[in-house]
Amino acid sequence: MSIGNPFISPDLYEYILAVSLREDDLGRELREVTGRLPESNMQISPDQGQFMGMLVKLMDATRIIEVGVFTGYSSLCMARAMRDGGTLVACDVSVDYTDVARRYWERAGVADRIDLRIGPAVETLDCLIREGRDGEFDLAFIDADKENYPEYYRRCLSLLRSGGLVLLDNILWSGRVVDPADTGPRTSILRDLNAEVGRDDRVADVTLLPVADGLLMARKV
Repeated sequence: MSIGNPFISPDLYEYILAVSLREDDLGRELREVTGRLPESNMQISPDQGQFMGMLVKLMDATRIIEVGVFTGYSSLCMARAMRDGGTLVACDVSVDYTDVARRYWERAGVADRIDLRIGPAVETLDCLIREGRDGEFDLAFIDADKENYPEYYRRCLSLLRSGGLVLLDNILWSGRVVDPADTGPRTSILRDLNAEVGRDDRVADVTLLPVADGLLMARKV
C-alpha cells in the first residue's frame, strides 16, 4: 500500500518507491494495518519516513521530539534510525491509536527508546521547558492538529539545540496554501506559519520540500 503524493503523478510516485524504498515487512505491515483505520490519511508516506530516518542518521540525533504519533509509523522510522541510548519523546492524545504504535515499537525492539506522553502536546512541551530542557533536543517533528502548529513550532524551537532541526508536516495542505479563495482557519494558520518561519531570525536555514504533503525544514541558529 502506498499513500501517494498530491504533487506528482501516481506513476512517477510508484517509480520513486520502486527504485528507492527500503521498507521492511514490519513497516509495511504497520502501514497496511493503519490503512484500514478511519483516519488513515493521517499516516505519513513511506518515502517520507525513510527520508526522516536518514536525517536522524546524518545528524546522529539522539534526542527527538515528535508531536503527533498516530499509529507510530513516523516514530518507528526515527527510533530505528537512532543509535542505542537515544530517546524520542512522543506526544499524542489518543490511547487507542498509540496502543497500535506500542505493539509495533515492541516488535521492532525500539520501545525502550520512546517516551510516550499522553495528553495535550502544548502541556507536554511546556513541561519539558519547565524541566529545563531548552536547547537539549536535536530534532523535532510536528504532525498533529493544525490549529496548534504555531504553538508547537515555537515551543519545539525553544527545546532544540543550536543547529537542531524542526520538521513540519502537511505544510502545503494539498496545495491549498496558494489558493486565495481558501480562507479556512487551518489553511490560514499554515499559510501564516510558513511566512513566520521563513522570516524567523532564530532560524539559520529553511527549506520547504514537496515531499508527501509538504515538509518544512528549519535549522535553529
